[in-house]
Amino acid sequence: MAYVYVYVMDTMADWEVSYAMAELNSRRFFRKDAPEFIVRTVSYSREAVRSMGGLTIVPDLTLDEVAATQENMLILPGSNQWNAPEHTAVLEKAKDFLQNGGAVAAICGATVALAGTGVLDERPHTSNGKGFLEMFCPAYRGEKFYVDAPAVRDGNLITASATGGLLMAKYILEYFSVFRENTLENWYSYFTTGKAEYFFAMMQSLQA
Repeated sequence: MAYVYVYVMDTMADWEVSYAMAELNSRRFFRKDAPEFIVRTVSYSREAVRSMGGLTIVPDLTLDEVAATQENMLILPGSNQWNAPEHTAVLEKAKDFLQNGGAVAAICGATVALAGTGVLDERPHTSNGKGFLEMFCPAYRGEKFYVDAPAVRDGNLITASATGGLLMAKYILEYFSVFRENTLENWYSYFTTGKAEYFFAMMQSLQA
């Protein structure tokens, strides 16, 4: 059984991970033979956190209950509190995930936090625009690997800008291979454009 761990913290940008969480948790468009996994929220303690959108979230797990193994994924949301010392542990856990063959997806402010660990120095990645990581992370040395795109997937590492939540979700779904290929493409096209033709094509793909 695989696990997707979503790190939760005060001021987290809840909308940035909402597409991924909704599809992974609901399984509403999954192919019939999709692999099984469980989505769990995790934090440095079991105390409730308050998201930027005003949601109160009680974490399911603490970091010591997280298995940084090959089949699992850790998702890191944006937040304006990544500099707080209590979040250092999850960044170390993220490094463990990558070293063990597990996956990490980080968006917006979480990319800055990851940059501070050196994880982005030698892998293709993105963030909130050229110069953003240099501005907020003096230790960052990955300029030549920066890709100016809403989201970037490099194997088991997914990074995204503040506007890349939808594409990040697509890459996460692609990583786990839980949608049929044509379902995923129509899903992404529908939520990108709002055109009904893609919605109907997506629904038709589920009947195949």
